[in-house]
Amino acid sequence: MKTAIAISHVCFEDAGTLEDAITDRGMSFRYLQAGVDDLTPAKDADILVVLGAPIGVYEVDRYPFLKEDFAVIEAALARGKPIIGICLGSQLLAAVLGARVYPNREKEIGWGLLGLTPDGRKSPLAALSENKFRVLHWHGDTFDLPRGATWLAETAVTPHQAFSTNNGRVLALQFHVEQHTRGMERWLVGHTLELTTAGVDVNQLRADTQRLGPGMEKASRTVFDLWLDHVGVAPARTTAPAK
Repeated sequence: MKTAIAISHVCFEDAGTLEDAITDRGMSFRYLQAGVDDLTPAKDADILVVLGAPIGVYEVDRYPFLKEDFAVIEAALARGKPIIGICLGSQLLAAVLGARVYPNREKEIGWGLLGLTPDGRKSPLAALSENKFRVLHWHGDTFDLPRGATWLAETAVTPHQAFSTNNGRVLALQFHVEQHTRGMERWLVGHTLELTTAGVDVNQLRADTQRLGPGMEKASRTVFDLWLDHVGVAPARTTAPAK
């Protein structure tokens, strides 16, 4: 059985609909906790997923385990494995690919529109039209576009919202489309300090999630299914009923 491994940095931020899409194709899915678990097995995963966290890739002195993240991503890239990086995961990908990662001019937290580039409209992200291109933004850092990468998405606050490399086998997303609506309350509790400091209205964010989350779950499944098709992960075989 093929295996997907997700590197998790915050225990309540999981792979959500991406995990659903992968396991529905008959693959196993395993989490490794950065800073706690040995991340070495992730180097051999058939699909690598790198999830988010409220830390910066440049904070290696404070969070030395980031060096393990870098090593795993470098190994997966060298082997040509499919990789998705979300939030911090996208920033780690950008850094490994030689791009500068740095604090953005302002935090971008909450539901908002996402603009797609011409290449983005030809990518799996085009399926976000199902939710009228509304996604959950939750990041304070940004990055320059890595050399040779394909720019896919933008917002006014964060011009580089997504990119792909390796003929689309590597996908980096600054924004969140993977979260389950039912799990958002964990984010609101776990990130309470950041939300308060940033002046975000928790009740409004909760209401927006209830309104826009279900549509995002549906759209993201299409995005991830299209990406899995592109990287060659076949749908699970179904056994015909006996006659």
